[in-house]
Parts: sequence; structure tokens; C-alpha cells
Amino acid sequence: MSRLKEKYQKEIVPALIKRFSYKNPMQVPKLVKITINVGLGEATQNPKLIDASVAEVSAITGQRPVVTRARKSIAAFKVRKGNPIGVFVTLRGERMYEFLDRLVNIALPRVRDFRGVSPKSFDGHGNYTLGLREQTIFPEVDYNKVEKFKGMNVTFVTSAKTDEEAYALLEALGMPFRKV
Repeated sequence: MSRLKEKYQKEIVPALIKRFSYKNPMQVPKLVKITINVGLGEATQNPKLIDASVAEVSAITGQRPVVTRARKSIAAFKVRKGNPIGVFVTLRGERMYEFLDRLVNIALPRVRDFRGVSPKSFDGHGNYTLGLREQTIFPEVDYNKVEKFKGMNVTFVTSAKTDEEAYALLEALGMPFRKV
């Protein structure tokens, strides 16, 4: 069992029960899944970008990502229906906790001028999305082999009913929120 999952069960659950006065431990919000999405609009001109992104996201998450394809053609963006335009991966269970642990303790502190992540990116239903500008903050990605810097969206889906509960959960899991 990952150390973050152990911390969740032993420390975070009792703390959240006390803070939000839940009657049942099953009411305590938990992390359901983490999705990582890399959009590659330029892949229409350079199809090799998809292969590079698949390799990088696989190295970062330990799981092979799915290639997303365009649903419809858009002439202005030179996109045809069926063209590969991105990759995404959904993490659950142990891999999810391992990824969160590496993100919070290794990757985010490597971001230049890092002052914490914005606490305003909640969606109103207890989910949080974090945008990363480049994939090189992860130690698994070799800086010298990167052709193009690509950003990624990391979405944390929780079972929390409100943003306040989700904020408390993610903060307890170690997410470095910026003080407003």
C-alpha cells in the first residue's frame, strides 16, 4: 500500500470526520480517479508528436495512455475527423496515489517560481483541475529527448459534494495550495 493511501486511512479520514462532523466514515470524501490529458493540436502537421507523448505519459504515469481522435473536421484548424489530437490516461487505485505522491513531492517543487497551485480551479462539484505548462517537471521525462514542450491538464475527481470538502481533502493529501 502506498504511503499516501495509508496516510489517508490513518490520519486524513479521522481529521475530516472531526472537521465536517460526519456521522459515518463512508461519508468522508475520497479521491476517485486522476485523469491526465495532453492536447496536441499540432499533431495534424507532425504525427510523431503523438508517439512521443504516448511514451512520455506512459513514463510519468506507469500506464499506457489512450490516443484521442477528432470527432469532427474543422478546416480552420486543419483537423480532419479521426485525426489523432491528444492522449489521456485515467489513474485509479494504487497508481493514482503513487502519481499524486510524485506530483506533490517531486514534480511541483521543480516548477520555476512555484508559489502553490490556484485554489480557484474547483468545478463546484468537488473536482479539481490543475494545468501544467510542461512535461519536463517530472523526473521520468528525459529533458534531452524532448522535441516539443507540451502542457497537460491533471484532473482530480473526488467523491466530495462541495468544493470546501474537496479542498480540505486535497490539502490534507499534500496539495500545495496558494494562500489567497
